[in-house]
Amino acid sequence: MPIQRLLVLAILGLSLSAAADFRTITEAYEVELSDLRLPGGISGTLTFRQCSDCDVQTLRVTIETRYAINDHDFALVEFKEQLKRLGNSKDPSIAVLHHLESNTIEAIKVWL
Repeated sequence: MPIQRLLVLAILGLSLSAAADFRTITEAYEVELSDLRLPGGISGTLTFRQCSDCDVQTLRVTIETRYAINDHDFALVEFKEQLKRLGNSKDPSIAVLHHLESNTIEAIKVWL
C-alpha cells in the first residue's frame, strides 16, 4: 500500500511541474463591430476597442492573419465585403486573437 501512495504522489508531483510550464501565447478580445476598424491591406494595422470606455488598441496584421466568418476563411477584401453586407442588420460576435509573442493579430473571427 505505501508503494502505491508513493507512486500516486510522484505522478501528481510530475503533473504539477508540467502545469507550471504553461504560458499564454494568444489573448482573445471580444469586440463590437462599431469598435473595429479593419486594415487597409494585408500588412497594415487593426484598430479596435474592447469596450466603449476602453482605450483604442492598434496592432499589426500580417499575411498570416486569418479572417473568418462562421469558421469560413476569407481574403481580407472578401471579409470586408461580407461585413459591409451585414450592415446594421445583425449584431455579430467578433473575436480578435492577439498573438502576444509577435505582437500581431493572429485572426479575426466573426460568428453570426
